[in-house]
Amino acid sequence: MTATTAIWIGLEACCEAPPAILQQSRSVGLVCNQASVDRDFVHAADRLHAVLGDRLAALFGPQHGLWSTEQDNMVETAHGVHPRLGIPVHSLYSETRRPTPQMLRGLDLLVVDLQDVGTRVYTYAWTLTNCMAAATAAGLPVLVLDRPNPLGCEEVEGPMLDMAFESFVGGAPIALRHGLTLGELAHRCNDLLGLATDLHVVPCNGVARDQLWPELGREWIPPSPNLPRFAGALVYPGQVLLEGTRLSEGRGTTTPFEQFGAPFIDPFRLRDTALEHDLPGVALRPVRFESTFQKHAGEPCGGLFLHVTDPATFRPVRTTAVLLRTVRELWPDRFEWLPPPYEYEAEKAPIDILSGSPALRAFVDGELAWDELPAILAATGSATS
Repeated sequence: MTATTAIWIGLEACCEAPPAILQQSRSVGLVCNQASVDRDFVHAADRLHAVLGDRLAALFGPQHGLWSTEQDNMVETAHGVHPRLGIPVHSLYSETRRPTPQMLRGLDLLVVDLQDVGTRVYTYAWTLTNCMAAATAAGLPVLVLDRPNPLGCEEVEGPMLDMAFESFVGGAPIALRHGLTLGELAHRCNDLLGLATDLHVVPCNGVARDQLWPELGREWIPPSPNLPRFAGALVYPGQVLLEGTRLSEGRGTTTPFEQFGAPFIDPFRLRDTALEHDLPGVALRPVRFESTFQKHAGEPCGGLFLHVTDPATFRPVRTTAVLLRTVRELWPDRFEWLPPPYEYEAEKAPIDILSGSPALRAFVDGELAWDELPAILAATGSATS
């Protein structure tokens, strides 16, 4: 796949014509990870160091670390020093998920360049808002170098977050598939959460709001270890809900989220029963697999592989909701919800903080009728409101 020069991401636009706030800064921190690269695969730290020199003073890494070396959830990353630039690398998935005053000491600008995947529960959005809140408290402006939403910005799906279920996988009342770029999400959260951040965004140029990642002419750089392919990101808004169950979401295989299952599942029975419901834009392929770590590691699992055949009609959240209820109805004595703790939340059920309220759990458990699913999944906001 050849990158087109007609599309400029925020990093490229910023380095080609540095905004005044960057030019005037004396000491800059950068929040980034391995996917923070330009069209030529040059890392954001290298691009900004070429512009700033020694004024690039610190790096900050989100969940999974600066280089995405920690694969599983709830595995914290150590702080360190960049081996070539010789500047500190602060972990924001450690004893803290928010930059401390000590980390920010001496900086006069915090730059954020992270690749989001268009789903509320992806923690990079909440790393961003944590950085915004910490920067505001320290009197620092924040500059977001925007990147495209891989899922496009026209489709919005899934329940809005009830703020009673706020967590590190959801910090603002937005839809599960939110239809925003990270820069747009920063502006939205600045308003919704009253952060009062001195926020600046370098937008992308040449990206249409209905474009999905494959249309951008860019290689897919895994934004985190368990989304190695764009196909995984496409199903992720729904399949991430499996993290709230005892079902394997395919972690520990080469195609996490694209396939799922458990030792007790008959994949053909599951497929045939699920297809009694309208599931447009996706083919369900019966599979068997073994994960190398996480749920059911080393045990043969039966399940399904999701092949998206028409992204325009595919509804990932609805698809996974149907699959979960089908598993629950077929194997009521084997299906289990995962108990807390999950992503630093010790009391609330993981499925509730993932979905945004108890409603989806009640639907899967049969407490709500099948015909109530559209209302449960209706996103009451929009990508542009």
